[in-house]
Amino acid sequence: MSKIGSTPWTMTINTERLILRPQHKSDYKSWYAGFVGRLPKQHPYDTGKLNMNSCDSAWFSELCTHHQELAKKDWVYIFGIFERDTNRHLGNIDLATIRRKDNQWANLGYSIHNQYQRRGYGKEATQAAIICGFQDLNYHRIEAAINLDNSASIAFAESIGLKKKCIRRGFIYENEQWVDHSIYAAIPTDFGLDEKPPEEILFSKFSSKN
Repeated sequence: MSKIGSTPWTMTINTERLILRPQHKSDYKSWYAGFVGRLPKQHPYDTGKLNMNSCDSAWFSELCTHHQELAKKDWVYIFGIFERDTNRHLGNIDLATIRRKDNQWANLGYSIHNQYQRRGYGKEATQAAIICGFQDLNYHRIEAAINLDNSASIAFAESIGLKKKCIRRGFIYENEQWVDHSIYAAIPTDFGLDEKPPEEILFSKFSSKN
């Protein structure tokens, strides 16, 4: 369990073109522009344009606070993906703890606004987040659950170094039915990193990571 206190979660990941970090209330304009600039739905698993009418700055500030609470509890670490040169909000990526103890196991989620897709941002951000998950958040297994017919997401998972492990039957409830998912996963050695024994996660250890 993480140590919960008033210190903000500030973990930052820098790549060649991107900065991955917790979203702050001062990011509202950039965040909002990323969502309202979305193109119409491009494929069945693209959410496309969203109704943003209720998402004012106060709502966004509460969202940022909620993300902080999730991180401090070691439940979910949600990073905003920002373009380094422009500060444009490109999407989000998250690592959600499934089980600590002797598993150190997390789920990976990622999303790039569709107007910025096919530019390599997703691969750059996701690989960096996975490495951070292993090195700094002390996960040993990071996996993604993907719909069986989502060929684009499957190809993406393979391109970033995840390997197919199994199909979980009736794994997620979607569109009023239980749906099978393919599970793609990685452990540290898949990324050339050393394995390490389980370690207790203390929020104070990584609250100021930069």
